[in-house]
Amino acid sequence: MRFWPLAQIARIPCSLLIASLTLAGLALPVQSESLVLTPDNFKDTIANGYWFIEHFSPYCGHCRDFAPTWNKLVEDYAATQVHLAQVNCAVDGDLCSENGVQGYPHMNIYHDGKYVDQFKGIRSREHLDEFLVKHASSVLAATTSAPAPPPTEAAKVDVKVHEQPPVDVNPNGQVLKLTPANFANVVQEGGVFIKFFAPWCGHCKKLAPTWVKLAKEMRNKLTIAEVDCEDHKALCREQGINGFPMLFFYAPGGIKTEYTGNRKLEALKKWSEKTVKPSVQELVPGDLETVIAENPVLYLFIHQPGDSHLVDVVSRAARPLLGSPPVYTAGSAAISGRLSIPSLTLPALIALKDHDSHPTSVFRFSATTSQAELSEWLLNNRLPTAMELGDGSFQEIMNAPTKLLVVLTAVPDEGAERERLIKNVKDVALAWRHRGDAHRNAGDRRVVFVWMDADRWGKWLKNMYGIEGSGRVIITDHSKLLYYDRDPSGEQIQLEVNSVLAALDGAMKGRGAKHSENIVERLARFLNGRMIAIEEWIKSHRALTLLIIALGALLAFFGVKKILADDDAQYYSHAHGKQGRLD
Repeated sequence: MRFWPLAQIARIPCSLLIASLTLAGLALPVQSESLVLTPDNFKDTIANGYWFIEHFSPYCGHCRDFAPTWNKLVEDYAATQVHLAQVNCAVDGDLCSENGVQGYPHMNIYHDGKYVDQFKGIRSREHLDEFLVKHASSVLAATTSAPAPPPTEAAKVDVKVHEQPPVDVNPNGQVLKLTPANFANVVQEGGVFIKFFAPWCGHCKKLAPTWVKLAKEMRNKLTIAEVDCEDHKALCREQGINGFPMLFFYAPGGIKTEYTGNRKLEALKKWSEKTVKPSVQELVPGDLETVIAENPVLYLFIHQPGDSHLVDVVSRAARPLLGSPPVYTAGSAAISGRLSIPSLTLPALIALKDHDSHPTSVFRFSATTSQAELSEWLLNNRLPTAMELGDGSFQEIMNAPTKLLVVLTAVPDEGAERERLIKNVKDVALAWRHRGDAHRNAGDRRVVFVWMDADRWGKWLKNMYGIEGSGRVIITDHSKLLYYDRDPSGEQIQLEVNSVLAALDGAMKGRGAKHSENIVERLARFLNGRMIAIEEWIKSHRALTLLIIALGALLAFFGVKKILADDDAQYYSHAHGKQGRLD
């Protein structure tokens, strides 16, 4: 029996096959998420207003690299009067030639149908924003809040927070089954508490009836859902599920918060009810000092009478906080002179920490502010400068998405020595905070100061950092399982300002790091990390992976063919003897 197709492939030059497969693998079109214009509608579309147009080719490597930045730009400018669109030069080459396109990606800005300028330079978000503000400042400025006139009596009325009321939320009080088909839509809408489980998991089986009861308790309040990770392994991997069960609350937009508390019905219900409460509260002017005194961290959105739409933006972005820390809103007239702010452009969102009226951070709104940026800022500033590290705070500190540097001091479980050490921790933390941004470099890590009970957590402290007893100070980078116990001069870190600040400067540069794991543990983690990285690379480069497999198969085929050919030659040689004779 002859395998004619295989035989024909075998006769094709190997270089030609490899070249054709390579071209096929590379010719993967760019995924466009914005309006694509054609010669039929280009002039009519850009005839009015500002239009920023990207001319691209779906087979251009630079265009593929730029695509995520462009798509984010489209999303963030959707609510402005600057419109973004694309022209596919692989399809409409004549139009691109008319627009002076000589390379890809090529970006022009037009106003009322007339060419204004071409964007040149580094295609970073910062440079793109500067370019658009430069050429369309009139309409972009209109989307920001201009200084308002002195408020009249009517204008002094507090802005109301308009939380979007839930529509048909969990109407039957049942657990919603999620699959890859409906997961994205459900989490994008938000307001859903999801259990990721495996049927064989003992803890999952124990939680199952409680989860059903929770769905009944939260009827018409909150969607309670679950994902079977045995049936939908890929989905669970995408969501970062590495154990069972894992519980996450998804706010609108897909922003998620992990629940790590008690799994009894009462605790789950109490936490769930926090997720549906208004995320922003109106501040009574006379209560400002009380609110600062009662909360180690709080956010305050200060606005002018015309900024009611931004109150809703802040409200949506604050939902993942679940009220911790609280977010308040107040008109500028209501708090005038009550905060230690030399000058502040309104509207602004400020973070107040450590019962101090001096803001530790300020978020300023612009025409391009996105909800994702605002949510990220809220999450990054949610911790006080100093706090206790223990059961309830370990995850949010040591496994924070921002990968904090943690200055950790071991303290006794009670007594005057404990109080003295905690006071010293807070004093050093305030010195670090008051040091200000002027002494920090771009890219410096965020820092939080903590104290930990050396009696209760003594074994863990010794195994991780070699700490025995109380009073020792180390700086830990838990995301990398590294720590620092000495300052740049080689001296052990002391709980005093100069020693800790010098050690932090060294830790920022990675000097003097020690491993929290032994060499066997590090090797195991390294190999596991490599395997995960390979798996993620394959998922992100499916076409290239298929190309590599195809090339490997071809090489194997030609290798086998060569071996068989050599065997035939040897057989012929032995069968006919020397010089083709039969002896």
